[in-house]
Amino acid sequence: MTRQDEAASATGDAARDRRPPGRRRWAGLDGPRPIGVFLFLLIAVTIIPAISVSVVLLIRHNEAQREVVTTLAEATAASIAEAVDRELVSMVTTLRIFSSSPVFLEGDLRQFHRRATAALEGTGTHFIVLDENFDQLMNTRVPFGTPLGATSDPASARRALETRSTVISDVFFGKTASKWVFNAILPHVPAGEPPRVMILTRDAETMSQALAEQTLRGGWNASIVDGAGTVIASSFISSDIGKPFFLDIGDGSGTMRGRRGPEVRPESYEAIVEQSGFSNWRVVLWAPTAMVEEPMRRSLRTLVVGGLLVIAIGASAAWLLGRHIAKPVRRLARDARRLGAGEPVEAVGYPIAEISTVSAALADAAADRRKAENDIRLLMREVAHRAKNQLTVVASIAKQSARNARSFAAFQDTFQKRLYGLARSTDLLIAGGAAGVELRDLLEAQIEPFRPDRPKRLRIEGPHFRLSSQAAQTIGLAIHELATNASKYGAFAVAEGRLDVTWTVADEKLTIVWRETVQRLRRRPAKRGFGTEIIERMLGGTLEAEITRTFHRDGLECVMRMPVARIVPGDPDQVSRLMQG
Repeated sequence: MTRQDEAASATGDAARDRRPPGRRRWAGLDGPRPIGVFLFLLIAVTIIPAISVSVVLLIRHNEAQREVVTTLAEATAASIAEAVDRELVSMVTTLRIFSSSPVFLEGDLRQFHRRATAALEGTGTHFIVLDENFDQLMNTRVPFGTPLGATSDPASARRALETRSTVISDVFFGKTASKWVFNAILPHVPAGEPPRVMILTRDAETMSQALAEQTLRGGWNASIVDGAGTVIASSFISSDIGKPFFLDIGDGSGTMRGRRGPEVRPESYEAIVEQSGFSNWRVVLWAPTAMVEEPMRRSLRTLVVGGLLVIAIGASAAWLLGRHIAKPVRRLARDARRLGAGEPVEAVGYPIAEISTVSAALADAAADRRKAENDIRLLMREVAHRAKNQLTVVASIAKQSARNARSFAAFQDTFQKRLYGLARSTDLLIAGGAAGVELRDLLEAQIEPFRPDRPKRLRIEGPHFRLSSQAAQTIGLAIHELATNASKYGAFAVAEGRLDVTWTVADEKLTIVWRETVQRLRRRPAKRGFGTEIIERMLGGTLEAEITRTFHRDGLECVMRMPVARIVPGDPDQVSRLMQG
C-alpha cells in the first residue's frame, strides 16, 4: 500500500469515526444498504400512496355509483307504483261509471250484464254484483243466469260495505276465474233498498304490464306485493304470483336476507320498497347484493393486480438501476477520500449526468481547495497587517487620551468611548467589505449614542457616497470626537441645541459641514484636545483634508474638504504611518 493510499484510508477512517452514533449503528450493526434498496423504497413510497389514493377514490366512486343506482331504483319503484295506482284508479272510475248506469239503477241485471260484458271485453277485467249477504248476483265471467255462489273474498266486500268507501283487495284465488285475481270494490247503498256491492275483478297477471314498462338492468327485479305479503306480479318468475314474497320487507328499504328456491343458506339482497298511494300494496325492487357490488369488486381486483404488477416492475427497475449506479458511486467515494487527503482529483465522465456533475464538482473542489489554501495564507497576512494597524490606532488613542486626561477615571471614560467609536466604524467596515462604507451610515453610527430625543434637533443630509476602509475609520474617529464635544459643550448639551451635518461632492472634493446651533455658545475650548488632533493630523495628514473650524456666537462650524481620490474604496491604508509619533 502506498503512502497516499494509507493517508486516504486514515482520512476515511477518521471521517467514519466522526459520524453521529445513530449513523454508526446503521452502518455498523445493520450494515450499509445498497442504493437499490433506497430506489425500491423510493418507488414504493411513490407507488403505494398512489395506489392507496386510487383505492380510496375507487371506493368513493363506487359508493357514489351505488347511490346513483339506488336513486334510479327508487325512481323506478316510484314510477311502477304510479303505474299501479293509475290502473287501480282506472278500475275505480269504471266502477263509478257503472254504478250510475240507468240500467243498473233500474235493477235490470240481465240487460246490465250484457252491456258490461260488451264494455269490458278484451280488458281482462270483469264485473260482479253482490247482494247484502255477499252472494254473487251477476258475474260477467259466465253467462247470466249461471248458478253462482258466495264471493271468494267476503272480507274485502264486508269492509267496503262497512266503511261505505272504495276498497282494493289483496290477491286471492278466484273460484269462478280459477286464477289469482284482485278486486276493486265499491258499495252501493240506495235509499230504502237492500245494499249492493259492485266489484271489478281483474287477473293478477295483468299487472305485469306495469312492470314490463320499466327497463330493469344490473340484476334488478320488480315485484308487486299486497298488504299480506303475497306476490301480485313479478318480473322475475311469473309463477311467483300468489306466493309469499321471499323477503321480509317490513316497513322500509335496505339490505335484507332471504332464500329463493332450493338455496340452503339465505342470500343478501338489496331492496327498494315503494308504497302505493291508493292501496296497501307495495312495489319492491330487489337484487342480490353480490350482483350489485360485483362491479366494485371487479374494479378492486383489477386495481390490486395492476398495483402488484407495477410494484414488481418498479422493484426490477430499482435493482437494475442500483447496479448501474453503484459502480460510479464507489469511484466517487475513492475520489472523495483523495480530496480529503489533499490529493488532486480529476473529473471522470459517467453515463449518469448527475454523477458526472458530482465528479466534476469534486475535481473543482480539489482545485478550489488548493486556491483556498493560498487565499487563506494571503488573508492571514492581511489580517495580521490590519491588526497591526488597529493596534497602532488604539495605541495612539490611548496616548492622546492619557495626555489630555486629568485623572485615571477621566482617561478610562474617554478611552472607552473612543474605542466604542472605533468599534462602530470597524463594524461598518466588516459589513461593507471591499465595497466600502456608506458615508450616511458612518455618520449615523457615530452620532447615534449622542442623538437627542427630539428628531428635529438633528439633520443628516447629503448625496450617496461610499468611503474606503481607511477613510471611514479616520472620518469615523473625527465625527465621534465632534459628537462627544457637542454632547459636552455644544448642540446636544443644551435643550434647544441643533446639529446639521451636510456634505456635497464637487470639483473632485468631498465637503462635510458640521454646524452646531445654540442660543449662545457657552465657552470656547482653551486648549487643543484629541478631537483637534484627529481632525488636523489624521484627516489633514492621512486624507489631505482642509479643515476650517469657526466658533460663531451661536455655535461651532467645522468644514472638512477632502479629495475624492483619497477616500473612495481602493485607496492604500496609511493610517498607521500618520498616527505614529
